[in-house]
Amino acid sequence: MESASASDARISLLLELEDRPGALGCALDRFSHHGINLTHIESRPARNGRFDFFVDCEARRGDPALETLLQVLEEETCGLLVLDEQEVPWFPRRIDELDRVANHVLEAGADLDSDHPGFHDVAYRARREQVDALARAHRHGEALPQVHYDREEVATWGEVVEALRSGHARHACGEYRRALDELARECGLTRDRIPQLAEVSDFLRARTGFRLRPVAGLLGPRDFLAGLAFRVFFSTQYVRHHSRPLYTPEPDVCHELIGHAPMFADPAFADLSQEIGLASLGATDGEVERLARCYWFSVEFGLVRDEMGALKAHGAGLLSSAGELEWACTLDVEGEGPEYRPWVPSEASEQDYPVTRYQPLYFVADGLQEAKARMRRHCERLPRPFHARYNPVTESIWVDRVIRRGD
Repeated sequence: MESASASDARISLLLELEDRPGALGCALDRFSHHGINLTHIESRPARNGRFDFFVDCEARRGDPALETLLQVLEEETCGLLVLDEQEVPWFPRRIDELDRVANHVLEAGADLDSDHPGFHDVAYRARREQVDALARAHRHGEALPQVHYDREEVATWGEVVEALRSGHARHACGEYRRALDELARECGLTRDRIPQLAEVSDFLRARTGFRLRPVAGLLGPRDFLAGLAFRVFFSTQYVRHHSRPLYTPEPDVCHELIGHAPMFADPAFADLSQEIGLASLGATDGEVERLARCYWFSVEFGLVRDEMGALKAHGAGLLSSAGELEWACTLDVEGEGPEYRPWVPSEASEQDYPVTRYQPLYFVADGLQEAKARMRRHCERLPRPFHARYNPVTESIWVDRVIRRGD
């Protein structure tokens, strides 16, 4: 558990004031009079002729100046509540703290399951160990590691690119198609070349501030979503096994760069993803699981309707799978296809899903702006111990309450 230093001394107060001219100014003057520095003020809507104000200040319980101020405020306000420091599950507050979670790989990596296509391939496993080692050694601030893909890996990549070409033309949303074309031009994404993470990361940062960070395999939901709060996407760099180029039981560089990367160039989609990440910080295990379902049904398998009412994919799980892209976007006249529901994050958060077969259910939004707006409203209504904001200048997370991060 982290401990607060003297320089971190901070306390949060809830002041209830009458809705009259000068009430807030008078209360704030008391802080200045007692030498207490204010760091944040936030209002809440009026009720019964009164206003609530959350006030953060640099002080600690027991300080004489603060205790005197509290006595004065007790007498002069309609109500005063000292908000106790809350302990929440640990989460990164600075972007370099993602180093602490980046190697919490749950599965895959070089330790393949027995049903993995490359399980019995000694050469493939050795190659995976090489690529995984690059990701595990990476630290924030360093240049992203380069992977020199061999002929077999590029051939596998090329088969995936070619298999998806017609499906993207017919079923991918317009934002994806435009971004993919631009990414192909600027980063050299072709069927004969796998772009480096650094190239694609620079491409995304110039457009939406998103960046890629290498990872050795699948992360747990809490760790993975925390990266999104910083507009960081954890990306694998290895290539799926060549024996089954159109199938992978895990995320690989084909899924990441073809499926995910182009969509992170779209501002609305980037914001939607970050909303999920910010809401996950300090959340309970149950709430993280529900947010992970929202991620699954939007960032991975989300659909939108275009101006003609046709279904179009924006989820990476669809955009990197030729078969499921066709399954999800082609309406079955006999009614034997998947179920479609309007994109309602509160419903998606409670919906289970399979991971080894095509999805039986998809959520559909009327455009990416609507998908983002609904996700934001959902996150604003969640019972959260604090609200978090990302500061892109300092690359850090600001929270509106005094909290202590647990282990």
